Amino acid sequence: VTGTPTAALSALVQAAALLEPDGRAALLPDSPAALAALTAVHCGELDIAERVLHRALAVGVGGPLMARRHLLLQAWILMVRGQTLAAAEHVATVAADGRPLESRDQLFAAALQMGIARRNSDLGALKRGWGQALEAVVRHPVDLFALLPLGELAIAGARLGDLARLEPYLREGRALLGRLGEPALWSVPLHWSGLHAAILTDEPVAADEHVAALLATADHSRYAAVVAAAAESWVEVLRGVVDPVRVEAAARGLHDTGLCWDGARLAGQAAIRTSDRRAMTTLLECARVLQGRSAAPNGGQRPATGEGATQVADATAAPAQQGLSDREYEVAELVLAGLTYREIGDRLFISAKTVEHHVARMRNRLNCANRTELLALLRTMLADRASNAAGQPWPQRSAR
Repeated sequence: VTGTPTAALSALVQAAALLEPDGRAALLPDSPAALAALTAVHCGELDIAERVLHRALAVGVGGPLMARRHLLLQAWILMVRGQTLAAAEHVATVAADGRPLESRDQLFAAALQMGIARRNSDLGALKRGWGQALEAVVRHPVDLFALLPLGELAIAGARLGDLARLEPYLREGRALLGRLGEPALWSVPLHWSGLHAAILTDEPVAADEHVAALLATADHSRYAAVVAAAAESWVEVLRGVVDPVRVEAAARGLHDTGLCWDGARLAGQAAIRTSDRRAMTTLLECARVLQGRSAAPNGGQRPATGEGATQVADATAAPAQQGLSDREYEVAELVLAGLTYREIGDRLFISAKTVEHHVARMRNRLNCANRTELLALLRTMLADRASNAAGQPWPQRSAR
């Protein structure tokens, strides 16, 4: 709470190593490996967290009970890196043994399910899982080790327009941090989640408060500095101020600290809000790279031959300030929901051919090489689009 993240992480990793020889038979309320992994995640050291958990699972520290804990934490790392399929497989493995989860693991499992659904733009799964998530919050006390899932659920609640039901627990979490002197190690991730909840509920003032809190802790660690810079860049983008160099640096910083999905999302959000065609192309390419997809040669556009040449020409001709039209957003959301062109047409009272035309136009405008790339980019772009969002820039921050 009061020391440096490095010192805390070192002590916990060493404790985890000491327990490995005889840890299988030990009855533990929690494992040093789990606490080390949580600390590592809180300070952006995901590689260390991953290795500690892998070793704990390999030697069976804490037996089957702790194995579930370790698997869920592995899933968390995969989720924040954007590897949602692998994360979902880990959660399914935990659920497959048929034994009821104790309250701590139930909270993490519920937050993982909601976080995976949010990153996949699966609104149906979010709605289906929300009741179970609320039950998990009620069952577990608010402590430092529960702040990660609580923050993730706050974003999900904001996306569903039901954040108020979590507010008592969020207040309790903030009060806990206040009593402890606002330790940056534990407060930074909660403010980061709070920022994105405020974005989804369209509350610029609340978002600014989270940004200010993050900036105040920026000197605490490299991770805190990266998150603070990204938060500041994000609200500038929402106010219509897009500095492509600064945004790309912030997005790559997030990626380098393990927040790969968030980094790609920042670049994608900036790309659809800039009026500069060159900046839009650069930022879309950045989002594509941070998603793990191939970059264009020399950082530019893909070779303009055949169909690709037509795509580049169409994208260049399209007015950058338009981004995606309201109709294209509607089509994109339904495509991501898994509907066929015919089903989308029936829903929107247009023909399937018109739906196909909209999808082709989005693919051309966003310069995506194939449908898979288009869907991945659309998930990034639509992740923060709340049901009541009109896409208008936020008002400028009030002078103080």
